Amino acid sequence: MDANNIRQKFLDFQTRKGHKVIQPAPLVLENDPTTLFTGSGMQPLLPYLLGEPHPEGKRLTDSQPSMRLQDIEDVGDPRHTTVFEMLGNWSLGDYFKEEQICNFFEFLTKEVGLDPNKIYVTCFIGNEKYGIPKDTEAAEIWQKVFKDAGIDAKIAEIGSAKEGDKRGIKEGERIFFYDDHENWWSRGGGCETTPIGDPCGPDSEVFYDFGEDKQDVAKYGLAHPASDGARFMEIGNQVFMQYRRLEDGSFKELEKKNVDFGGGLERIAAAAIGSFDVFKISLMKPIIDKLEEISGKKYENNTDEMRVIADHIRGAYLLASQGLVPSNKTQGYAMRRLVRRAILRALDLGISQNFLSEIVPIVANNYKDLPDSILTHRELALDVLLKEEKAFRQTLNKGLKELGKMTRNSKILDGHDLFKLQDTYGFPLELSIEECYREGIELSEKHREEFEESLKEQRERSQTASKGMFKGGLEDHGEQTVKYHTACHLLLAALQNLVDKSICQRGSNITAERVRFDFNLDHKMTEEELKKVEDQVNEWIKADLPVVFDEYEKSYARDTLKAHGQFWDKYPDVLKVYTIGDFDDPISREVCGGPHVEHTGILGHFKIVKEESSSAGVRRIKAVLEA
Repeated sequence: MDANNIRQKFLDFQTRKGHKVIQPAPLVLENDPTTLFTGSGMQPLLPYLLGEPHPEGKRLTDSQPSMRLQDIEDVGDPRHTTVFEMLGNWSLGDYFKEEQICNFFEFLTKEVGLDPNKIYVTCFIGNEKYGIPKDTEAAEIWQKVFKDAGIDAKIAEIGSAKEGDKRGIKEGERIFFYDDHENWWSRGGGCETTPIGDPCGPDSEVFYDFGEDKQDVAKYGLAHPASDGARFMEIGNQVFMQYRRLEDGSFKELEKKNVDFGGGLERIAAAAIGSFDVFKISLMKPIIDKLEEISGKKYENNTDEMRVIADHIRGAYLLASQGLVPSNKTQGYAMRRLVRRAILRALDLGISQNFLSEIVPIVANNYKDLPDSILTHRELALDVLLKEEKAFRQTLNKGLKELGKMTRNSKILDGHDLFKLQDTYGFPLELSIEECYREGIELSEKHREEFEESLKEQRERSQTASKGMFKGGLEDHGEQTVKYHTACHLLLAALQNLVDKSICQRGSNITAERVRFDFNLDHKMTEEELKKVEDQVNEWIKADLPVVFDEYEKSYARDTLKAHGQFWDKYPDVLKVYTIGDFDDPISREVCGGPHVEHTGILGHFKIVKEESSSAGVRRIKAVLEA
């Protein structure tokens, strides 16, 4: 059973259990300032887990492509990847622990065909300080589930993972209690760091046992589910959101409890083929096979290099297929880093020629079953990545020439020189060091320390320069930021009315101090145009127009209400529409998630402070609201 089959089986299974399949979110979320990329299946659903009703109901399911660049340095081992797919299902105040646990076990054993004897689980041991009891309910449900499968599942009181490394597993133990570092979920981590007001609760993780021979006791200690060895791999986590943290720091049970389940598609697929190496599953192996063919080398002897390439090009392809291009800023920089790291590892394999033209089509075929609603630019992905590969090859050649210039009069390089090669010419540190050894160029004894000094200085400069900036959308939901969000809608309406009806938003950046709004236009706006737009926005503010929203079926919002929206194919079947002004003859009507003010009169005086080019065919307006 390959990964694509498992994905479809999961969605079909959850549909039979009464869940509605929802479209996955893009890897780059428009209005989430907290992160560069969608990093989990629950991230796009956080408003609904916080209490907002979901238009599709109380039972939801999807398969969400996700990316976590914090794991980038770990890629090279058998299970870490920067990009992964999270199978998810949610109960928003509907079913709870018993139905969730039974359903997931059924899916793993009946649908995927995993051996129940190789499944181990964990539960929350409780926290006396905060009066949160041990989750014996989940443990007892698991005992019953295992018993029905013919397994006598004993319970072990482990506590911390560190204690588990010393203790190991005793015969028959299958259900393990751990503390809040392992089995408590909140956006802040453990109980102590759970944010005030947030939903939170115990979780129950599910692990697959790949055999005692996979455990390195000398390195990781004795085997147990939460250990770092290769024997056990987590394949799913069931979060039971049954508490909310109060202002005084205590926890109160929620009247309506939620279930948030996430299962790693790649890891479940690895368990299905009995391999602890996720790079042997169907989404990875064809890439590895092609790398073996191109390089003439075997995967078993070059695992680190081939794993990094396979992972990074997968991630770069998914980003390119969603319209992102490599750049030196935020998400574009992360994408560029993935491509360039992959090319450098290809050099380690002896692949000195351009090779992405042979790899990317394989990745594209692996992901042909993902919906077009998120992979909106599939046909452009190959060209985007080939262009970046060509540019980086040129960068490498320039770096080699510059290194030669630096050593023309001196055969010693220090870390500051190495940093200049990387920062100015894009020539990576490790490649510089390798070239120095190859050419007999001496490096200063403290070259790495000197490099880090220069890097630290640059980061401090960058942090100073970027203070107050964030990654797209709203900085926060404070009153002033919400005012600017509403002003953004008025600005777009004025541009459409007075400059060009075809104008659409091409990006926004909203803080409590100003709005930055990007839009399509092929010429610089005149002073007269800017004055007219500014006056029109202020006229609407002075009129103190009502701002209302409601949820509508997509077809009705688009065809009958004529709501403005750019991504109709991505929108859910039911969506939120904000209207400004008279409902039958509105000033503005847009598909938007909010939030907004209730009437325009509180916005203050709108003033455009700058109009400039953002990129080819895209202009940018910066504006402020004055008292």
